[in-house]
Amino acid sequence: MLAMIFFNFANIATASNTSTVTSKASMDPLLDLSIEELMKIKVTSVSRREQRLSDTPSAIFVITQDDIRRSGATSIPEALRMAPGVEVARVGTDKWSISVRGFNGRYANKLQVLMDGRSVYTPLFSGVIWSQQDTLMEDIERIEVIRGPGATVWGANAVNGVINIITKKAADTQGMFLTAGGGSFEHGFVGMRYGGKINEDTPFRIYAKGFSRDNTTSLSGNNLHDQWHSARGGFRLDHTHGINQLTLQGDLFINRIGDSLLQPSLISPFTKLDIVNATEKGGNIRFRWDRTLSEKSSIMLQTYYDRVYNQLTPWTKYAESFDVDFQHRFPLLNTHDVTWGLNYRLYNNRVADTELTVFTPAQKTNHNFSAFIRDEITLLPDKLSLSIGTRLDHNDFTGLEIQPSGRLMLTPNEQNSIWLSVSRAVRIPSRGENDVTIAGRVLQGLPGLGLPVPVLMAVQGSNQFASEKLIAYEMGYRRQLAENASIDLAGFINDYSQLRDFRFGQMMPGQGIIPHWVLPVIFSNDTSAFSYGVESSIDWRPIKKWRLQSSYSYLNIHTNSNPEFRQLDSSSAGANSANPSHQLSLRSNYDFSDQLQLNLWLRYVSGLAFFNIPGYVTMDAKLSWKVIKNTELFIVGQNLFSRNHRESQSDFIPSIPALIPRGVYAGFEWRF
Repeated sequence: MLAMIFFNFANIATASNTSTVTSKASMDPLLDLSIEELMKIKVTSVSRREQRLSDTPSAIFVITQDDIRRSGATSIPEALRMAPGVEVARVGTDKWSISVRGFNGRYANKLQVLMDGRSVYTPLFSGVIWSQQDTLMEDIERIEVIRGPGATVWGANAVNGVINIITKKAADTQGMFLTAGGGSFEHGFVGMRYGGKINEDTPFRIYAKGFSRDNTTSLSGNNLHDQWHSARGGFRLDHTHGINQLTLQGDLFINRIGDSLLQPSLISPFTKLDIVNATEKGGNIRFRWDRTLSEKSSIMLQTYYDRVYNQLTPWTKYAESFDVDFQHRFPLLNTHDVTWGLNYRLYNNRVADTELTVFTPAQKTNHNFSAFIRDEITLLPDKLSLSIGTRLDHNDFTGLEIQPSGRLMLTPNEQNSIWLSVSRAVRIPSRGENDVTIAGRVLQGLPGLGLPVPVLMAVQGSNQFASEKLIAYEMGYRRQLAENASIDLAGFINDYSQLRDFRFGQMMPGQGIIPHWVLPVIFSNDTSAFSYGVESSIDWRPIKKWRLQSSYSYLNIHTNSNPEFRQLDSSSAGANSANPSHQLSLRSNYDFSDQLQLNLWLRYVSGLAFFNIPGYVTMDAKLSWKVIKNTELFIVGQNLFSRNHRESQSDFIPSIPALIPRGVYAGFEWRF
């Protein structure tokens, strides 16, 4: 399959009349910027308009294309490890647990994730299926990571953070690009892109990529059969006509994945091993219109359609979403910068019954309507500003939700900035928390109750499940120490209420040939939590050829929940022991010359008592050699300090705990 992708695209490139693009022009222009210039990078995800990074009243971290290239990351989750306050743990070959500021899990539900402004959050379980979120890594311009609530701008479920993956414009990806390689865990990969022009105002690109990744092993060394084979392709077309900019973008993908599940059984030892093969495929198409009226006045209209079919454990799922987003920005009275917008989202899905899960009804369509307004008020020109706003969301589960925020930004000079914020955010219920029944643990019996037969604990959704709520208090400080050094600090206090918990229902006799009882365990909102933490990042270039980047995160979570259920849900009631208290990252990027680079990445993550996972240290390394002007060879080592280690464990869906192996791969890049 990969060979076919390569040759088909090669034929397209050969038949096209292309202009030569030099290697230097195709490289990330951020490479040669000073630390001071990097602080002036424009970001858009905090306020939905361009702002300098240093002027943003939020805890934001930007992962640039150069950061991605030097890290050796082959997926978006791997790249996200660079951001402070972000917890990224690999569960298996194709599975990750990713969250911001705690409450992590495979189905973490307090994070909004966007691809070029297109939400990839699924209301089925209020989270992200990371195996479906991919693109050519070289086409990513930057990843903006907001720690803390972004609900006023991005709506419900942007509770603990927002991640916006922003790809390059078609004009920035002209010419031919090819990469390929392989190794131990990364068995093989190939990626190709061709960029051209329909006319001077209409550049485009097409791309294709594919890879094959090895399986992981269990704690006992058994093969978990979770190998991952993927193929993906897409296009982007940009058109400029006067003050109007139009974008049409789309992707198609197919994944073939395996897994090993320990499913409940009514026969001793009350679990059974299932080895399954799964397929997930889908695509999306996005259209966006931007009309720039003046420096502070613009209109944006975006719509997209997303469709996915999962024959995926533990269910077969069909889902489609349709979204329309409108935004208008305008100045008012010289001191106000106002942005308002409207949004409508439709989500339709159908889930087939399995031994493990039943959705009632099998098919459902949900609608979400929202409106927001945000006003940035200049109190002292270039010194002090206040941002206030709110968002109204109406959903089918809980009705109307209100999510206000206020942010104060003080910039006494160009070297220093201080910001404060108070925000309210909600996480609306997922369809699963309303409609699902999950066959959970089977107990041998309850002798104390006179029940010698097996007891099946069945997790059940409830239409009484309400929204989870957060009041967040944040403070941050940025300082440009010198042209070659900067520091970014953030602290937060989060007060959660109505978090997911469980309660026992009425025990009843079970149906089937084997006599048993069923003990319902019903979703409820009986947990509250209090968390606080600090995050820091330092960027230092001691000499022109050497750049050091470090980050540290501390997190403390206290939950007030039913002790009987704290071991049932790691992403809520058990969060106090299922999230690392300390995370440390140190990256060293050294250029021996224009042709030779060495990049090292050291990480420490403290232990997770919930899963009996000890703290671990990893080391990644990448050596790159530009052999000729347009050709680069590289070799990457991942997890070099140990043969394997554990990082997390699947919640709710009983995948067998996996060991993440050491990996080495090599490859090349060719640009023309």
